Amino acid sequence: TAVTGEFTGLENYRTVFGNGPFRLAVYNTLRFTCICLPLLLILGLAAALMLSQLKQVQLFKSFFLLPMAMPSATIVLVWKMTFSVDGFLNRLLETHVDFMWTEDAFWVLVFSYVWKNLGYTVILWLAGILAIPGDFIEAARVDGAGSFRVFWSVMLPQLKGSMYTITVLSFLNSFKVFRESYLVAGAYPHESMYMLQHLFNNWFLALDLPRLSAAAILMAGALGAVIAVCIKRL
Repeated sequence: TAVTGEFTGLENYRTVFGNGPFRLAVYNTLRFTCICLPLLLILGLAAALMLSQLKQVQLFKSFFLLPMAMPSATIVLVWKMTFSVDGFLNRLLETHVDFMWTEDAFWVLVFSYVWKNLGYTVILWLAGILAIPGDFIEAARVDGAGSFRVFWSVMLPQLKGSMYTITVLSFLNSFKVFRESYLVAGAYPHESMYMLQHLFNNWFLALDLPRLSAAAILMAGALGAVIAVCIKRL
């Protein structure tokens, strides 16, 4: 139903799918998620495995959580100091480019997301690793299993609960990366990092409620489908 109360059937959905910015935002968001999610899972697990071998685990856990405590304004300031025309990276490379308005902006966004969210990923992986009974690992080693075999056949199956939690949280957080990019580049950033959140924000400001509602329903359905697959598989 449109704002006027007139029944429009599937017209709003056809309008949304035919919208160029919507297709761009969906592509960028899917690309971002498909790159960041595996990176976060693999880097977090690798860091957690290394930390589990150390005695001063609590000290390093605090270090990994530090990025989550940093205000968005501070992160944005670091971005500008590093990637702006007069920033550190330009001085290092002896160039004069605003990286936030090139294709590199997407990779800056990827780096920022992984850096900020790696901490809770490491903590969740580490909690799962430390909860594995030591007897399981010792029994596997007594039977002649090597380090990789112990990890693949003993530890990884025990970490399914942690993997599910991390996957769902990381997937949902990948849809909330809008704040930092909006503060750096505004409502219309470089097209490589124009995400669904930018689109929704712009439609809301324009009071384009029919398209906004249709797109929100599509997004909710996609999120629900992904979570359902995670529940089924993990």
